[in-house]
Amino acid sequence: MNPVLNSLAPALPEIFVFSMACVILIADLFLPERQRFITCGLALLTVLGAAILTFKHFGLSGVAFNGMFVGDPLADILKLAIYLAVFLVLIYSRDYLHARGMYRGEYFVLMLFGVTGMMIMVSAAHFLTLYLGLEMLSLSLYALVAFQRDSVPATEAAMKYFVLGALASGMLLYGMSMLYGATGSLEISVVRKAIGGMKPDNMILIFGLVFVIAGVGFKLGAVPFHMWVPDVYHGAPTAVTLYLGSAPKLAAFAMIMRLLVGGLEGLAPAWQQMLVIMSILSLAAGNVIAIAQTNIKRMLAYSAIAHVGFFMLGVLAAGPNGYSSAMFYILVYVVMSLGAFGMVLLLSRQGFEAEKLEDFKGLNQRSPWFAFLMLLLMFSMAGVPPTAGFYAKLLVIQALVDAGFVWLAALAVLFSVIGAYYYLRVVKLMYFDKPLDGAVLEAGFDVRVLLSVNALVLVLVTPWIGTLMELCSSAIRALG
Repeated sequence: MNPVLNSLAPALPEIFVFSMACVILIADLFLPERQRFITCGLALLTVLGAAILTFKHFGLSGVAFNGMFVGDPLADILKLAIYLAVFLVLIYSRDYLHARGMYRGEYFVLMLFGVTGMMIMVSAAHFLTLYLGLEMLSLSLYALVAFQRDSVPATEAAMKYFVLGALASGMLLYGMSMLYGATGSLEISVVRKAIGGMKPDNMILIFGLVFVIAGVGFKLGAVPFHMWVPDVYHGAPTAVTLYLGSAPKLAAFAMIMRLLVGGLEGLAPAWQQMLVIMSILSLAAGNVIAIAQTNIKRMLAYSAIAHVGFFMLGVLAAGPNGYSSAMFYILVYVVMSLGAFGMVLLLSRQGFEAEKLEDFKGLNQRSPWFAFLMLLLMFSMAGVPPTAGFYAKLLVIQALVDAGFVWLAALAVLFSVIGAYYYLRVVKLMYFDKPLDGAVLEAGFDVRVLLSVNALVLVLVTPWIGTLMELCSSAIRALG
């Protein structure tokens, strides 16, 4: 292989996706409205092509761009999960976009630029690379949230997201600059070594860490940086909420792993204390406020905040077992989120948004199969056995107990019980209430099949939980 190409091998999927996004942007200019399916098809082929390129080098480690970009098992697994999530988003949202006049090339191009940003974040080995990927993702999301230009809630949500996102990005950048001032480097591995030779109570390091945690907390949607989540989830078109609530969570997990574990693990006692506070507040606020919601998108937004709190419990365990449990948790959450918002899209039709909880009333009488799928999704989110959501929570709790945080594990169980209420409420509405809407559920064969697989996998995967955890553990070991 050409030496130049060989040195760029870890970044080939990113180069491919970015190049295809530019090609689609130009090609879409020459396509008439009735042939817009070609743009969607090219976007799907782009995701599949990136998956093939990633799989071709799966498990191989390498660096590119003078050590600023790294390819390792963690990056490979998360990238493949991102491709799968985006593939499902494109399929699920097709009919929804058609019905609302949003089936345009810009949607697919912005999504692919966002995917490129996520991929860069996942493979970042340098503060600048990480920030570049984050901003590329963020700017794409701001535009996508405002994509429905004649919608006042969407425009308002985009403005809130943009203003708060800019503030959070500034905090993160300021924190990185302070870490650079203390360590003399922006390369994550060099920062890690420098911190190892410094006192852990160094004031500049701690201040820099506080700003970094604030920036990361915003991107995750953790309390007290969560104020944008309900408004953006609610105001954005449901197809965009589906995207926003799934793949970017994987990139945020990678951001935590690269920053806190890859670079700042020497400051673990300090960031553990911060994550303990954020986790408890996220679990409490997310689960309690979700109970009062009548809009399912807002309910799922607060649910996302609670799940982020649970996921951070695995990270703050500060050990390989905790990190791998957190990784497994975020992977399972993304599958659950895709299915839940996919069901909201399924119930929506032209001129009607299935956003209220009462829209799920009597779903069992309208479609017993899709009511059953939604039941599986809600049970998994609530952590009811034998779903994957139960095992994800169990593994995090075990990691907490092993790390000596027994009281925190007890709190996590308590809030999980509280959170089960609003998930089971959806099940009650579907099975015990009369339907308010008798319209037939319309969806393509591919959507029905993929949505069914999406929900069923949460139960069918249980015999392979151990294998999946071993896969996560091997990725975390490679990071260390």
